[in-house]
Amino acid sequence: MKLESFDDVLASINKNTGREFHLLLGNGFSMAYDPEIFSYNALHDFIENLEDDELSKILAVIETKNFELIMQQLDNLSALVEAFEGGEPLKKKIDAASEKLKNSLLEAVQALHPEHVFKVPEEESNACSKFLNIFIGRGGKIFSTNYDLLLYWILMRNGVVNHTDGFGRDAENYEPGIAPEDIEWSELFWGRNKKDQNVFYIHGALPFFDSGVEIIKEEYDYSAYLLEKISERMEKGEYPIFVTAGSGEEKLSHIMHNHYLSYCYDNLSEITGSLVTFGFNFGIYDEHIIEAINRAAKNGRKEFPKLLSVYIGVYSDQDRKHIENIESKFKVKVRIFDAKTIDVWGRN
Repeated sequence: MKLESFDDVLASINKNTGREFHLLLGNGFSMAYDPEIFSYNALHDFIENLEDDELSKILAVIETKNFELIMQQLDNLSALVEAFEGGEPLKKKIDAASEKLKNSLLEAVQALHPEHVFKVPEEESNACSKFLNIFIGRGGKIFSTNYDLLLYWILMRNGVVNHTDGFGRDAENYEPGIAPEDIEWSELFWGRNKKDQNVFYIHGALPFFDSGVEIIKEEYDYSAYLLEKISERMEKGEYPIFVTAGSGEEKLSHIMHNHYLSYCYDNLSEITGSLVTFGFNFGIYDEHIIEAINRAAKNGRKEFPKLLSVYIGVYSDQDRKHIENIESKFKVKVRIFDAKTIDVWGRN
């Protein structure tokens, strides 16, 4: 496969003015900002330093820093204990350890995260917003599998036009003739603006909480930074919507059991035009994303409109070979480009 540059991708975008171009972001987007914070190594070290006996045993036995693999192995162990009638107490202990690891991972993301939006230098924030606007500004959609606040911050801070995450407020005391300043507004609930939604967090995100009835978005106000308010909820035992299951099948199961996540996934499955990926490596735990792409491509059938092509950003020769090896899994034209040719954060 020919290795293109991002300039080649831009040329295709500018040439095909009648086609929508969408963006899929993976962990490489956050790692491009700061690998010391957002890499698996950083998360692993944070959890290791918690000095929790159960978590330490898990990390010592399963010698990997890939949390998706760790969680999948714990799930497999739980299933084996059940299959071989190893006893309910042992199964409960394994399941509890898996849940503790998930919550610790979430706490690690929250603890390592930059404190607030203004920790991101203005010039880097502006550069990133210009990159995102290549897609949003032309009618495309942005899909993210990241949990952190970087994408949310950049979109809000820079006023990227026409971005909508589907959340909105209800007027709780509205009646005819009431003065606008007297209206009391609800928290931000998802669904109020979903028909215009063009930003989708497929695996959830730190500000999103499931009340059981509504999906609520925590927000910044004058009393506290957003991350502080998220921390307050977590201290009360509330945890953000956060997909951490190991395999692609398990991730998809989690997604389908949450109406916000399933809506995001269905939207990815229905895009038309072209998809550009950045920082997403299509690993063995990402089969559900490939499945969504193939659904959007009508599984290769000659039905239109549909997804016509995907441009996959790769960082290394190893990444390139991996995409070449799995190209046949895609029912759509695949092109690859050098992800290092995108200066997302304006540092070059």
